[in-house]
Amino acid sequence: MFSLIFLILLVPHVLFSSTQVAVISPQDPALRIGSSLTATCTVSSDLGLHAATLYWTLNGERLAGGTYGVVSSNVLSVTLHRLNGSQQQSGDNLVCHGGDGHVLAGSCLYVGMPPEKPVNLTCWSRNTKDLSCKWTPGGRGETFIRTKYTLKYKLRWYGREKECEDYTTGQQRYTCYIPRDLALFTPYEIWVEAANQLGAATSDVITLDILDVVTTDPPDNVLVSRVGDLEDQLTVRWASPPALKDFLFQAKYQIRYRLEDSTEWKVVDDVGNQTSCRLAGLRPGTVYFVQVRCNPVGIYGSRKAGIWSDWSHPTAASTPISERLQSGSCDPKSGEQNSTLRRELKQFFGWVRKHAYGCSGMSIKLYDQWRVWLQKSHKTRNQILQDDNS
Repeated sequence: MFSLIFLILLVPHVLFSSTQVAVISPQDPALRIGSSLTATCTVSSDLGLHAATLYWTLNGERLAGGTYGVVSSNVLSVTLHRLNGSQQQSGDNLVCHGGDGHVLAGSCLYVGMPPEKPVNLTCWSRNTKDLSCKWTPGGRGETFIRTKYTLKYKLRWYGREKECEDYTTGQQRYTCYIPRDLALFTPYEIWVEAANQLGAATSDVITLDILDVVTTDPPDNVLVSRVGDLEDQLTVRWASPPALKDFLFQAKYQIRYRLEDSTEWKVVDDVGNQTSCRLAGLRPGTVYFVQVRCNPVGIYGSRKAGIWSDWSHPTAASTPISERLQSGSCDPKSGEQNSTLRRELKQFFGWVRKHAYGCSGMSIKLYDQWRVWLQKSHKTRNQILQDDNS
């Protein structure tokens, strides 16, 4: 008895929802940019509306009457030429209205282009635990309608095809993240498929071993400190990435530094696998920002170059203020007397500066000796000048 009452209550709703006051044809078409379209709005004869009283809108804007055609007493057409790409990926709204403005029927127009072959597919693994990939849409990239990109992968010689599922973890579009269940020492084939209502395209297949595309976290505990009273040097120290402590590899490091009031970074490329470096040739009494990054080269014997990590957070430190700046002395005579000596020192220690910049221990030792001697000579000369003035 209950089921019968429930059915009786449902029947009127079904009859009402199946009644259409008007129909637009074609319904939700997909068209290429530049195409033309003729659509018709057929009104139910029960409404008693004449086609001549109807009008069309596209995305809320009323279309010109010159584009209309009265096909019959209850059918009004509209013709659109050289269609532009849809203003929104969900489609443009083509609507048929009654003379009083009421909406009679609607259709979505999907105007765009089929996707072109995705390009620039690259992947990287953070500490061998996962895999992230990114790509660029082919051609101009914009299709104007919703286009689905699917990253697929499989083991090269066996295994079934899988689809990447996480397209939201990355901060950029056209990326996908595979968080787990990845095999090492076995190459993968990876590609991207693009599809929309107008067509489909597939990228080239890339082949890679997870160990060949490893990157890691930025170095930990970056410390920057002065080198005694040496006014033009700073020492940088850091710790190896902890996530790779159990892996067999040889890291490469890079350092970059800049002045506090500058946006231009200077890069030290030849740090090697050291976890400390001496920066020389800096300005006295100046604040510097320093960053370090790591490249985990040759994990488990991989011959690939590896991928650089992100830069560490900037660490700031200042060089000591020069004794000459502190004293405020101006001694042109002593500068003239020492000009020959300084030229000779510049020639002799030119290569020292070059190697100190690149973190060479032997050259730093020689350079330190020269800088200490030079600063002592300045202090002595300034003291003599002060005694003479008093």
